[in-house]
Amino acid sequence: MKRREFSSHLLATAAGAGTLLAATHVHAQGEPIEGTQYVKLSQPNAVPAGKIEVVEFFWYGCPHCHAFEPALDAWQKKLPADVAFRRVPVVFREEPFTTHQRIYFTLEAMELVDAMHRKVFNAIHLEHAKLDKLPEIVAFMAKNGIDTAKFTEVFNSFSVQTKTRQAKQLAEAYRIDGVPTIGVQGRFYTSISLAGTPERALSVADFLIQRARKPG
Repeated sequence: MKRREFSSHLLATAAGAGTLLAATHVHAQGEPIEGTQYVKLSQPNAVPAGKIEVVEFFWYGCPHCHAFEPALDAWQKKLPADVAFRRVPVVFREEPFTTHQRIYFTLEAMELVDAMHRKVFNAIHLEHAKLDKLPEIVAFMAKNGIDTAKFTEVFNSFSVQTKTRQAKQLAEAYRIDGVPTIGVQGRFYTSISLAGTPERALSVADFLIQRARKPG
């Protein structure tokens, strides 16, 4: 989903599916092509030392992110030991993006991502909840057995606000203009729209991880 596309564009996706699949098939057996299936940043971003950093940029309101999550989650659980994976929610405008960011970072701080991340996606896309106002969010958390007083405290905390600012800076450094996007080691990124399919995007990400092990 691109920066200005805040609602599902399933018809457009369907119309372009043949072209995307055809392009994917052409290069299915070959090496991904820079500028076509992935982008190399002209100015690499600083990354933590020690491991190869892989970042998924997402938004809870994005239908493509919701559909991508099961495959992405299975993939990230099998990454090599030298790879550090993390999710970063993005902001394309103030609301509901910032509120959704704070939901994720609150869950992360409370070590509830594994338990609740998919449930938040499902609530928005399957149950048609907006989860863009704190009372609705708190009610949803209560329904799922979360300590709402603690959740509210963390949601409003300075540390979560700091993480939202850092997330915005990272997305800008990667020049993210759509989600879901996978950034690798501050040097590369790929996405479903670039690679053609969710499976191909993960395959390209594997290729970029290998490239990140090499200098230059």
